[in-house]
Order: sequence, then structure tokens, then C-alpha cells
Amino acid sequence: MDATTLRDRRAELRDFLRSRRARLTPAEVGLPETTRRRTPGLRREEVAVLAGVGVSWYTWLEQGRDITVSGEVLDAVARALRLAEPERAHLYRLAGLNPPEATGAVAVDPAQQRLLDGWLPNPAYLMDRHWNFLALNTAARRIFGYDLGHAHNCLVTFFTQADCRFRWADWRTVAADMVANFRAQSARYPEDEHFAELASDLSSVSPEFAGLWARHEVRERSSGTKELVHPEVGELSFDYTVLTVPDQPGNRLLLHLPTPGTPTADRLSQVLATPGQTDSG
Repeated sequence: MDATTLRDRRAELRDFLRSRRARLTPAEVGLPETTRRRTPGLRREEVAVLAGVGVSWYTWLEQGRDITVSGEVLDAVARALRLAEPERAHLYRLAGLNPPEATGAVAVDPAQQRLLDGWLPNPAYLMDRHWNFLALNTAARRIFGYDLGHAHNCLVTFFTQADCRFRWADWRTVAADMVANFRAQSARYPEDEHFAELASDLSSVSPEFAGLWARHEVRERSSGTKELVHPEVGELSFDYTVLTVPDQPGNRLLLHLPTPGTPTADRLSQVLATPGQTDSG
């Protein structure tokens, strides 16, 4: 590819990404409106956080700089910008990659997916060390509102999606506990810079996270209770256990069971008996 063609392609990539984020509002992606914006749409740092990539990296991508890109990261950007399949393929081509087939289920060890599905009707999901979702079962999608099509990271989703504030009975307490847990998790991998990048990027778009992260609290929990308010059936309570995956360091399996003495089991059955939009997430 000659220099002129490459320059033109990078210019088109820049204009394409700018136009895609300009058409989205913070409310459409679950972010709070904080201050008056000089230009319409999402800011670069907001796209970066939603995609789970560094702000500097996304800025360079949008500027058309000569950086290394992968299909995985481009898919994350496509999800953050709500790109349709033809737009996603166009993004790949502008970035110099061949578009893959249409996206399907997230790749995961089949045995682990069978375990998640075998845990039904109770919620279960798998996360990596950075709290990125790797796989969920139907109950986890329906109860917690997680959808792999849009919710790539548990922490980012919790602090940027407005729906989370309504689903958790005591959002502020849970938020403090999650941040303290994430800080403890990050200390296990002192050479992994992505923890600090994720915390910095999330702090730039979530004042709540920034305040909690600055407190430097540390907690680790391998079990506990989650109390939610589901939009269809009301209050739910789950006891959960966190299991590590020995041959995949950092990956954790979260298994949930209805808290004894609560109506959660019956209400869970009601939720799963009703078709929902996230069933194919």
C-alpha cells in the first residue's frame, strides 16, 4: 500500500470513528450526563472505558496513528459504539484487517460453558482477572442484566450503566465493596499495568468510582450475599461463592444460589419462564 492510500485510509478511519461516537448520547450507553458538552456525542475517554481499552490507545486509533490493532480490540470498540455488522466490517477494513464472520457467542472452554449451563436455574458467570466477562448462563443475564453484546466488564458495567443503580438494593455499599475487591485483585498482579489503566479510565467518567478508588480500601471476599431488586419480580437474594480456575490464573467462577428463607427461588422461576431480550447475549 502506497503512502497516499495509507494516509487516505487513516483519514477515513478518523472521520468514521468520530462520526460514530458523535451520534451516541451518554444516556444511550448508560452514562450519566455530567457537564455541558461543547460537541455532541460521546467523549473519547468514554468510548475507551466502554470498550475496555486505554484512552491513549483509542485516541491514537481515532487519530489514525500507526499502532497495532487486533480483532478482539476492534470488536470491543464496535460494541462500545453500537456498530451494526456492516459498520463493524468497515472498521476492520479501515484498520487494515480482514473482517471476520458475524459475531456469535464468546469463545470459552466448552466444559466451563456446560458447567455454567448446568448450574441453571441459578445464575453463574465466568470472569478473567480484569473482571471481563468470559461467559454467562441465561439466569445471570436475566437476573443481573448482563449481556455480552454490551457489558464487557463487570466493574465498568456496574459504574456506567444506569440500570445497575436500580437493580442493587444498596448500590453505594456494593460499589464500595467492589472497588475494594478490585484493588485487592490488582495487588496480586503488580506487573500488570492494565489494572491501573482501567482504574484511571473509569475514574475519568465515573466520579463515584474515582472517589472510592482514592480511599485505597482493600477487601477480598470468596462468598457473601447479593440483594437485588429485579424490575419484573422485585426483591431477590442470592448467596454466592467465588471459585478460582487453577489452570487459568486470574479467572474466577461465580456461582449463586437463592438465599434460604426468601422467596427468591420462586421469583427466579418466574423470571426464567418469561422470554427476555438478553437470552441470546
